[in-house]
Amino acid sequence: MSGHRENIKAVVAKIGLDGHYRGVKFVARTLADEGLEVVYLGANQTVEDVVDATVQEDARLVALSFLSPDYRQHVPELLGALSAAGATNVVVVVGGLIADNDRPALEQVGVGGIFGPTTTAADIGRFLDDAFPVVTAPGD
Repeated sequence: MSGHRENIKAVVAKIGLDGHYRGVKFVARTLADEGLEVVYLGANQTVEDVVDATVQEDARLVALSFLSPDYRQHVPELLGALSAAGATNVVVVVGGLIADNDRPALEQVGVGGIFGPTTTAADIGRFLDDAFPVVTAPGD
């Protein structure tokens, strides 16, 4: 990476009682490797916890991981709560076991990216390139 992502914070979390950590830790590490400042909340978070952290940290990205279909309830609730809190410039991405037939509904409520179990670090990097382009210093 010849430039850097300027002051981009990401909140990474698992909402609910889902205790599967492998994917969310991979995402947190990949985001950090891509130059983002990662605020890792871990598992057993509530929508309110994620919204509070996002607002407090002035995060521009929220990355959530789900093994269960609880995303159907939690993601629309989160997007509504972020909007109510005035955090309208936040990109929300969802990963994990997301059913193909649920993807259009998630996109319709405002999810910016959906990543499944086969997602690679390169896939995340390409998404970040589109969502948060690298800033290059003069002369780079």
